[in-house]
Amino acid sequence: MEIVLLAVGKLRPSLREVCDDYLARLRRWAKIAEHEVREAGRAPTPDAGRSAEARALLARLPAQATLVALARRGAAWTSEELARQLERWRIEARPLALLVGGSHGLGEEVLARARAEWSLGPLTLPHELARVVVCEQLYRAFSLLEGHPYHKGAPGPAAGPRRR
Repeated sequence: MEIVLLAVGKLRPSLREVCDDYLARLRRWAKIAEHEVREAGRAPTPDAGRSAEARALLARLPAQATLVALARRGAAWTSEELARQLERWRIEARPLALLVGGSHGLGEEVLARARAEWSLGPLTLPHELARVVVCEQLYRAFSLLEGHPYHKGAPGPAAGPRRR
């Protein structure tokens, strides 16, 4: 499976290290590439910035890619649901492009073209941290699909409180 992670902005060194670790782990199961586009920090308005970033992101899309936008209004999948979705995308045998916006989110041009919108939940995350979470969740989803022990799952309601 070919996955392209397209993101606005550069990661700080500490987050870059974590992201690179998950990307390296993912490469045992998928061909994954990451491309960064410049954040439009000097745009006159947030809308103009999102639009400029959207054009830059869309210009880097692989041909025939399934586009998934990271957006607050998207579906908040569990790790298991993400794994099932990833398996469906893998069966389609098309490149998967995951787009992470900048500090003001993704432009409407991207959202309009997205086949799916994925939300990391109701919390507001810095876009740099969101990218790391995306990489970790992709690794977790693949580990579920491949039977790797990384994903231990949450205890069910009958399991009682967790002990530390």
